[in-house]
Amino acid sequence: MLGELWRSLTGEELRPGAAVIEGAESVLPGPFRVAAAASASIAAATLAAGELLRLKGIEPGTVAVDTRLAAAAFRSERYLRVDGKAPSGVWGGLSGDYRSADGWVKLHCNYPKHNEAVQRALGIPDSRDEAVAAVAKRTAWDVQEAVVAAGGAAAAMRTKAEWRAHPQGQAPAPIVEFTPIGAAPARALSTSDRPLGGVRVLELTHVIAGPVAGRVLAAHGADVLHVGAEHLPRLRTLHIDTGLGKRSAFVDLRTDDGRALLWRLITEADVLLQSYRPGALAELGFTAEKLAEARPGIVLVELAAYGWHGPWAARRGFDSLVQMASGIAAETAVDEPRPLPAQALDHGTGWVAAAAAMTGLRRRAVDGGSHRARLALASTGRWLDSLGRKENTSAELDVTGLLDEIDSPFGRLTHVRVPGTLPGSNPRWAHGSPRPGADSPAWR
Repeated sequence: MLGELWRSLTGEELRPGAAVIEGAESVLPGPFRVAAAASASIAAATLAAGELLRLKGIEPGTVAVDTRLAAAAFRSERYLRVDGKAPSGVWGGLSGDYRSADGWVKLHCNYPKHNEAVQRALGIPDSRDEAVAAVAKRTAWDVQEAVVAAGGAAAAMRTKAEWRAHPQGQAPAPIVEFTPIGAAPARALSTSDRPLGGVRVLELTHVIAGPVAGRVLAAHGADVLHVGAEHLPRLRTLHIDTGLGKRSAFVDLRTDDGRALLWRLITEADVLLQSYRPGALAELGFTAEKLAEARPGIVLVELAAYGWHGPWAARRGFDSLVQMASGIAAETAVDEPRPLPAQALDHGTGWVAAAAAMTGLRRRAVDGGSHRARLALASTGRWLDSLGRKENTSAELDVTGLLDEIDSPFGRLTHVRVPGTLPGSNPRWAHGSPRPGADSPAWR
């Protein structure tokens, strides 16, 4: 499993004994091999960090991953505490699973604009009872398409066979798709004793997958600057959980000054990590080709929901929606959809994206060039499906001994500690999560 993932990332065979994964994957319930996928993706990212150390002449040592800690990391938002208390829940608005006239449909309404889109599509006020009644009169597909057309996010539940028969389910779905985007001379790594010391990561992401990738890169020493906008809504719990070790700044890309400022940041960045809806950033002028011209040697890592090919490539999506659309939620459904025991598509994509960023930096250091890596939640879901099934247990994860504490502007944070042991330079977060927009939009 790890060897296959490593080949997909690097094109290389995994060195014998390079990594050790310890612990039973039965720590999470359900038949899908979520804990095994967590261990493999975390091991791949840690190995990628180790290869950067090796380029610096530092022996990385044997990577070790504890399956129980890996599983906890894939559910990190569940265990976050601020001054000992759980922050407000992640789900909001009219979000939820609804029974339609012919099945089930999930509405994703955590952001106000998506909640409003559902109201427009269904012709209802902001009322769950009204939503239940409206959805019950229509087919799941009709509700899905009406909400999407109104600018919202929804997915009808379908089986894996139905998904594979759909044009989007038939589209190419590699777990990582690397392409060169420009020529550039090789650029040596810094002399820092950390894998990503001296590396600048510009992060334009939201929700879980992209922010997790940035959090991983920060744990290995990168200067990660998350760029958001003051006028956009944020999910407080997820911001705190995924902001460890980062800085946070606001830039308004609706304005000429904001776009000019982002270009200035790009000209000094090593990695641009972005999870805008496919095509949205390019519409603002930030195409891959222009990024490579502005910053020769840049590593561009892009995330999508349903993939980079096929009719749904530009469709809005989230982990829970991809689980519904692709057959995951239907596989063990009885009276209602049954999701995975973690937002595994988000977290898995995040960890593999971090590995891809570090692989791109290694390629730049050895061969030069500017590189683009593309990943998608649906591709991660297909990889998870390909791992087969385990015994369908009802075990619940014990996180005793897996949590750390750190100070932050929000208060004292209790969080899942960084998984993945790298003897040559163990990952760690230098500080707690910043308040949104607390930092200047500039490199240190």
